[in-house]
Order: sequence, then structure tokens, then C-alpha cells
Amino acid sequence: MNSKLIEFLVKVRDASQMMADAANEYLDNFAPPSVKDEKATAAVQEIAFSTLKFEVQQGAKLGEYEIAYKSGNLEDKWRPAYSILRNSNAIIKDRYHGEGYQYSYWLYGENRIYRQKLKPKQ
Repeated sequence: MNSKLIEFLVKVRDASQMMADAANEYLDNFAPPSVKDEKATAAVQEIAFSTLKFEVQQGAKLGEYEIAYKSGNLEDKWRPAYSILRNSNAIIKDRYHGEGYQYSYWLYGENRIYRQKLKPKQ
């Protein structure tokens, strides 16, 4: 495939994902509670994040966690993952994860994606 075509398709995919995320956010904000799905799951598979290169860190409060830096990852892998988390308002207190995920993900600071292993359900 021609590199311009690939670049175009990547941009179309990313734009579509951002539109879907924005529509979901809008619906979540305005849908009556009776319509909202109580067991909402993440719309994307974890592979959107697991293809990033993470570096292991150790913190006093968090314990072991990992950080992916934009500069250490390919743009076509970074952009959709970052957009999903940004559009989901994923922060440390409201992390992004879905059913079957191994990790929870969040944003903090510029150009960084954090993740931490989910604890197994008892």
C-alpha cells in the first residue's frame, strides 16, 4: 500500500474513534438514569494500549505502575490511545478499563499515559 493511503486511513480511523467517544460522552451526560447501562464497558479492546512501550516505576503511594511516553512510542499507536483516555476523562481517581482488561489506564501530565495492574476480583 502507498504510504499516503496508509496515513490517510490511520487519520480516518482516529477521527472516527474520537467522534464515537464524543457521542458516547454526550449520551452519557444527557441520557436519563433509567436509560444508562449500569454495566457500561469500554468500547475498545485493551490492545489499543498494550501495543505502547511502558516503563516500570515504583511509587510510595501507588506501588508499582508503568508510564508510556509519547516520545518513546510510534505516533499511530500513541494518538488513538491518548485520545480514548482524554475523551473518557481518565484520571487517577477515575481510571479507564473494561471487562477483561489486565490494567487500568489514566492520564497525568503532558504526553504520558499511566497504567497499573488491576487487582483480581475476590
